Amino acid sequence: MLDVVLSFAVILVVFLVLPLIVGQTEHKVMAHMQSRLGPMYAGRFHGWAQLIADGVKFAQKEDVIPAAADRRIFMIAPGVALIPYLVVLIVIPLDRGLVAVHLDLGLFFVLAVMGVGVLGSIMAGWASANKYSVLGGMRSAAQLMSYELPLVLAASSVAMAAGTLSLPGIVEAWQWWWLPWQAIGGVVFFLAGLAELRRPPFDMPIAESEIIMGPMTEYTGMRFALFMLTEYVGIVVLSFLTTVLFLGGWQGPFLPGWIWTLAKVFFLSFVVIWLRVTFPRLREDQLQKLAWAVLVPLALVQLALTGLVKVLT
Repeated sequence: MLDVVLSFAVILVVFLVLPLIVGQTEHKVMAHMQSRLGPMYAGRFHGWAQLIADGVKFAQKEDVIPAAADRRIFMIAPGVALIPYLVVLIVIPLDRGLVAVHLDLGLFFVLAVMGVGVLGSIMAGWASANKYSVLGGMRSAAQLMSYELPLVLAASSVAMAAGTLSLPGIVEAWQWWWLPWQAIGGVVFFLAGLAELRRPPFDMPIAESEIIMGPMTEYTGMRFALFMLTEYVGIVVLSFLTTVLFLGGWQGPFLPGWIWTLAKVFFLSFVVIWLRVTFPRLREDQLQKLAWAVLVPLALVQLALTGLVKVLT
């Protein structure tokens, strides 16, 4: 019982701390890449407390619910968007033997639960009684349907290579030569995950120039903050999954395994921020073309390559 409590305590700390670190890193990295100052005053030393100050600001704001909104759906939508990522962290291994719940079908569980998160955006858009919010929710649904297929196909290639759906089992089976072998699947999985998170350049559901903030337009205070937290937690979860599936998880020389896992996670989080700064937002037709004309064929190529290598070996 004590082991279970400690495991969930660690997961809760990771759930609350790592997204804040990624958020602060995004502020600083974007400031350097775009040659602007960025937050420097909160907490005195290099603006380290900026996100804490933002949290206090959101907590002090008035909680406004539109008169025409479906109040019950409107209020629970941020939780529906956030909680699936907390559930996913339960089955992601940080090190050998360091996982809260070891599921034999861990990969299937992760992909199924992550698909629930988009319901939060759809519920928020529909319940807001705002046409821009509804459009944002519809775009979220379209992105999920388009990018779920390449995401699942890319993850399937790794499961086929390892011969298991267990996340710790995939890491145990991983070899260094999987890096070039599974590289196509890794890129497809990472890009599809970004699209499902609605991160730039895949942020059409919250395109400010067209539909204000999409599903979040009518949200204020802590409910809006929960949507922001969902985005950063999603970055952490996507980086963890890419690390476990395609980069060997805790495997690495000299250093303890958990340090290797976190190092890979922070590197991938940096790549997420880098992509946001570098690429402009795609049009909706470009988004769909990338999914169906590029990522799906590449994922099928990776599956075929994996099957060929398994047959020959």
